[in-house]
Amino acid sequence: MGETESALAQAPVQNATPVLEARGVSRAFARPHGEPLKVLEAVDLTLYRGEIVGLLGRSGSGKSTLLRIVAGLIRPSAGSVKYLGRPIEGPPPGVAMVFQSFALFPWLTVLQNVEVGLEAQDLDPEERRARALRAIDIIGLDGFQNAYPRELSGGMRQRVGFARALVLNPTLLLMDEPFSALDVLTAETLRTDFLDLWMENKLPIQSVLLVTHNIEEAVLMCDRVLLFSSNPGRVVAEIRVPFKHPRNRLDPRFRQLVDDIYARMTVRREAGKAQVLSIGERLPEISTNLLAGLIEALASEPYKGHADMPALAQSLALEVDELFPIAESLQMLGFAEVAAGDVHLTPLGREFAEADTQARKKIFARQLVTRIPLAAHIKSVLDERPGHRAPAVRFLSELEDYLTDNAAEQTLRAVTNWGRYAEIFTYDDATESFSLVEPETENV
Repeated sequence: MGETESALAQAPVQNATPVLEARGVSRAFARPHGEPLKVLEAVDLTLYRGEIVGLLGRSGSGKSTLLRIVAGLIRPSAGSVKYLGRPIEGPPPGVAMVFQSFALFPWLTVLQNVEVGLEAQDLDPEERRARALRAIDIIGLDGFQNAYPRELSGGMRQRVGFARALVLNPTLLLMDEPFSALDVLTAETLRTDFLDLWMENKLPIQSVLLVTHNIEEAVLMCDRVLLFSSNPGRVVAEIRVPFKHPRNRLDPRFRQLVDDIYARMTVRREAGKAQVLSIGERLPEISTNLLAGLIEALASEPYKGHADMPALAQSLALEVDELFPIAESLQMLGFAEVAAGDVHLTPLGREFAEADTQARKKIFARQLVTRIPLAAHIKSVLDERPGHRAPAVRFLSELEDYLTDNAAEQTLRAVTNWGRYAEIFTYDDATESFSLVEPETENV
């Protein structure tokens, strides 16, 4: 039997009753005007004992929303979720969660922070202390039980977060990007330690649901990966990871699977690149320095205008959630094209790379008003108004007809910074208004 077949043979047993089952789960949020904003649509998910399943997608794809539905913190707008065969109608016993932020109480010691999760279980103080000390020992923090969070590194604080979840002896552990707030080396150590404990059956948990935007992390840790699209979040692919633990990142098959997932994550963007954007299109808040930097990196050796995205992300020390928005912004502006896991410069992108500062600004300004409808709309309103001024709230209220409040604010900040760079309009933070020219240069 080949290694891939052997790994498949060792897959977790799929019992008749799954640990978790979601069917047709949708979630929408109300907006001040217009139809509700749908962030999840018709999501199906089944999780069995002995599995680590990853939810992989960009920010805004509804992964964390789904996790909070599973945790019983919010209700779905449609569909059903069952834990051990029973509908979830509130936080279910036997489910614990580890968050991206450490969320520790700074006035409590490590031991006290871990004990907090047990206080609602009406245990006597000695039992609480014994269970908390066992969890602290399992996660590798023995000796630090009397330390305060301020005395700990970021990795140690996240270990406290894991201990606080494990002390509940959960059947299902939910992890919401638990390593993303850590530096690369600390995250790698914590992932490895967690996987070692999981494979050695030293953890009380039976199944794990992991939210991540890191493709390598998903392939390294998970048995299956559900790939989410955005706006609204849908499961567009289920990917089986056929490698047994421990996994080797340098294995050509590992690298190939990572590449394949990158390609899948860019299929929607490739298909939609010819679509015309609307005024209400959400814009990533990417600085022009990052846009110019990626253009320059692509134009130089060894890429010469064309790069494989996993290799590019690795060489630039970027995560997928950092690289995709930059590359997609370049695509929106006509400087690059993203397809099948690759990114390559357009002729205009090459022209931008070779231009001086002032020529770059002119190229960027032309692309901004012809390719980004919101920028063109702001400039048109300013052109028509006496005094060539308009309050920011006017444009923000328009965006809120299409986007959530946070997304609308982010989009307006993005177009503001791009417009300033291109010198097609400026923004006065004191008066919260846009204008075509800086106030001090109006009468020059």
